[in-house]
Amino acid sequence: MGTVHQLILRDGIEVARQQAVTKHDRSVVEAAYQVLGDDADRVGFTYSGFALTSLPHKPVDGLLWRRESAGLTLMLEAGHDRAGSAVGLPYGSYARFILLFLQSQAVKSQSRDIELGRSMRQWLETMGLSIGGTTYRLVNEQARRISWCRLTFYADRAGREIMRHGGFVDGAISLTADEGPQGALWQERVLLNEQFYQALVSHPVPVSETALQAIGARSLVLDVYVWLAYRLHALKGDVSVSWSALHAQFGGGFTRLRRFRSHFLESLQLALAAYPDARVSASETGLVLHPSKPPVPPRLIAAKRP
Repeated sequence: MGTVHQLILRDGIEVARQQAVTKHDRSVVEAAYQVLGDDADRVGFTYSGFALTSLPHKPVDGLLWRRESAGLTLMLEAGHDRAGSAVGLPYGSYARFILLFLQSQAVKSQSRDIELGRSMRQWLETMGLSIGGTTYRLVNEQARRISWCRLTFYADRAGREIMRHGGFVDGAISLTADEGPQGALWQERVLLNEQFYQALVSHPVPVSETALQAIGARSLVLDVYVWLAYRLHALKGDVSVSWSALHAQFGGGFTRLRRFRSHFLESLQLALAAYPDARVSASETGLVLHPSKPPVPPRLIAAKRP
């Protein structure tokens, strides 16, 4: 358990808050406190491919996004609407939270037929994304981009394709006519793409929804947390990861390694605050990952999957 968690447990949250000097320090303390104080045991799921690759963090010029890590390559292609205009690639924390909701519901129900309506709105609000005003427009735009884009995963085994030109959903995540404060916002149901669904249920990564809530709208922190949730509990011994490898996986949008490294270390601190049992060391050459307890106890995972 990290130092911030030990400080909170030993001396209390008020002492920890007093010792937090910067805004970042305060965010780390609050994330750790939220995870330690929530015993709701809420479990979510994501596809393992997103533990090794990632969506863009910011708007991307162009219609193609490529990320590669640990022998896995993601190719994400923007779609076009009926008029032939490019819709754009999904990006940022809102896109990630929409996909986390869809994937979690699919794994829990063992069905690619996902209820939306008020359910997704309520879940997003639980995660701290209040659906109104600017946030409403951002969430709606990311839902539209997710609906139109196509993705392909390539494995490192002779360039074999794991998923060929699949999408996230069949059809579109579209709005209903009822868009008031208590409205459903989205249509009642959506189908996950069959290939994406099969990949997901074959290789799900359990994550703590309490941790996701503590992280909030921070896309790089979400990616780092999911990566640690996937890697740490499966390790048999310590594993070193270089800064260049970390940049290749997480550094989309960062041209200078030094700037990426500084930003990544801050994101890592927040991810570790949301994952108390994670054991990770940083050095001049990169990170050392140590075998750790999973972020979600296996008994809870079994209880959430029929």
